[in-house]
Amino acid sequence: MPLLMLFSGIRNALTKDELGLEILHISLPTTLALAADPFASIIDTAFIGHIGPVELAAVGVSIAIFNQVSKLTIIPLVSVTTSLVAEEDAADIVQTKPSEKEMLIKASFVNEEVKLELEDHIEQSDSECSSSSTNIDRVAKLHPEKSYIPSASSAIVIGGVLGVLQALFLILTAKPMLNYMGLDSNSPMLKPAQQYLTLRSFGAPAVIISMAIQGVFRGIKDTRTPLYATLMGDVTNVILDPLLMFILRLGVSGAAIAHIISQYVMSVMLLWSLMKQVDLLPPSIRDFQFGKILKNGFLLLVKVTAVTFCVTLSASLAARQGSTTMAAFQICLQIWMATSLLADGLAVAGQAIIASAFAKGDYKKVVTSASRVLQLGLILGLVLAILLFCLLPFASRLFTNDINVLRLISVGIPYVAATQPINALAFVFDGVNYGASDFIYSAYSMIMVALVSIFSLYMLSSSLGFTGIWIALSIYMSLRIFAGFWRIGTGSGPWSFLKENYVRFH
Repeated sequence: MPLLMLFSGIRNALTKDELGLEILHISLPTTLALAADPFASIIDTAFIGHIGPVELAAVGVSIAIFNQVSKLTIIPLVSVTTSLVAEEDAADIVQTKPSEKEMLIKASFVNEEVKLELEDHIEQSDSECSSSSTNIDRVAKLHPEKSYIPSASSAIVIGGVLGVLQALFLILTAKPMLNYMGLDSNSPMLKPAQQYLTLRSFGAPAVIISMAIQGVFRGIKDTRTPLYATLMGDVTNVILDPLLMFILRLGVSGAAIAHIISQYVMSVMLLWSLMKQVDLLPPSIRDFQFGKILKNGFLLLVKVTAVTFCVTLSASLAARQGSTTMAAFQICLQIWMATSLLADGLAVAGQAIIASAFAKGDYKKVVTSASRVLQLGLILGLVLAILLFCLLPFASRLFTNDINVLRLISVGIPYVAATQPINALAFVFDGVNYGASDFIYSAYSMIMVALVSIFSLYMLSSSLGFTGIWIALSIYMSLRIFAGFWRIGTGSGPWSFLKENYVRFH
């Protein structure tokens, strides 16, 4: 069975071979970059907390709205960009072969007079070879030391447009959305929340563009540059926070401005670094890959919406059972979701490597890469489960001293810890499916998973309360990995090669 391939060589999962080091070099910087933002947000929250509890609560609501809206555009754009860039980068390497034509093109940059003669020679060569799609006009526009990846420039343009649209949407709907979140006109939180959300919205273009560029870097397997840019942006935010909030007395507006500046610093650094490696100016408008990105991005938007709805519904059901239940659920949920950052690093590594291998037609590496990242995900999940089982009973007191909340947290701890291997595999499977550009299956399977999970959440929460919600969430994550195993295990879609080549790969 093709499924058995995923478990082959599991004893060597931690081996520091070429594949293991490649996964490490991609996943570790990605994980550190993903962890840097929440850490900066904690420091940001600490500064705002010194202004007052009303401002802290107001900013918390505004950040929640901004992040949820951003997630709907960022995750699809970054995921699709990573896969397309990895495929195009790999295909460019495969198609690049030493030839007389390439030597002539490179030589043409040396001497202008020789260049004119070589252009005539190349034009004759192109007329004789009808299968060649590259002409001298197009090649001359590209810098000889840079690679040309159509999806890179396309993703940045789309990111800029989405950023502007998101900014306008948040600015125009800030008050109605805050009202929907429970901040009516009589609430003291409404004014600072609206002020922060409106200002923060001006940073949306920088946020989405920077994430699109990070998708490009992930596609070319460079995750260190995004890490350095993220750290620089976060340091800028932390430095500007006290300066603008307390010295210049701008309050929550200062916090928003500091965040905006840090995001633009990050996006400029990323764009500058990318321009050194990739030629972002396409030869013509026809070379943009808007269609591919928008089509696949829409499919992932459907998936992200389904995921967000399931998690939001679980929080809503917990809130209906009272403030104590909601407090305990929120603490458990944040811990449950925070650990996913570690698995996301493996998912990005798997996506980039598998997409590149698919483009090269190297199916053996596709199998070994998928097997390795899934095995590492399982090991990571088991380690996290043990750590949470041991530490959470004591660490939960860092979040609250309320006896009733602590009692409910103790009920949720076994579910939070025990589902870590399931969660890790589910997130890594996302990366594996994205690497195979299996976006249609990812979207449709998530819809089916969401429908079953929504039914489970309603039924189990009404009968078992807090415990029922966590059982339903466990079912939800289990169904996600079942969908991943089913696609590969049946050898369907892009994995059909597993049936045809089982003996050779095994």
